[in-house]
Amino acid sequence: MASPEIDALTQALSRLPGLGPRSARRAVLHLLKKRESALEPLLRALDAVNDRLVTCHICGNVDTVDPCGICSDARRDARALCVVEDVADLWALDKSRLFPGRFHVLGGRLSALEGVRPEDLSVDALVRRVEAGGIDEVVLAMNATLEGQTTAHYLAERLERFPVRLTQLAHGVPVGGELDYLDEGTLAQALRARRPIA
Repeated sequence: MASPEIDALTQALSRLPGLGPRSARRAVLHLLKKRESALEPLLRALDAVNDRLVTCHICGNVDTVDPCGICSDARRDARALCVVEDVADLWALDKSRLFPGRFHVLGGRLSALEGVRPEDLSVDALVRRVEAGGIDEVVLAMNATLEGQTTAHYLAERLERFPVRLTQLAHGVPVGGELDYLDEGTLAQALRARRPIA
C-alpha cells in the first residue's frame, strides 16, 4: 500500500489526458525507481515552467516569455495569420513547419451546447489585429467539427469587411485513406473541395 503522498501523485497524474489510473501508477513507479534520472529532472522542469508560464498578449500562445517565441521571431511572415481553436492546435501546426506566418489562438470554439459565445473567445482581439493592417491572409484552421465550422463561418463574417484573403484548411480524404472506410461527411467535403488535375 502506498503512502498518501504517493497516492496523491498517482491521482494527479491520472487526471492528465491519456493517462488512466493504471498508466499513472506505472509512471509513478518509474519515477520512484529512477529518482535521480527521471523524478528530479521532471520536478525541476515543472518548477521552472510553473514559475515562468505566461500567455502571450499578442496571440494567446502559452510560453515562458511574452511575447512568445513565435510572435517575436522576425523570420515569421507577419502578413499571414493562422487562427486556431487552442494552443494544442497551434503547437501541432507549428511543429509541422509548414506555415511560415504567425498565429492567433481563440481559446476554444463556438458551442451553443456548451454555452460558448463569441465574447468568450478572443474574437475581438483577432479583429483588432486584422484591423491594424499588415495582414494579407487569414487562415481559418478550425477543426472539422460542427462547432469548428460554425466558428470559421462566424469569423469569416466578422472579417469580410477587411481587405484580406480568407482561407480555410482543406478537408477531405486523408493521404492513404480508403474511400470505403470514410464517413459520408468526409466524402461529401472531399467532393465539394475537388480540384482539377494539373
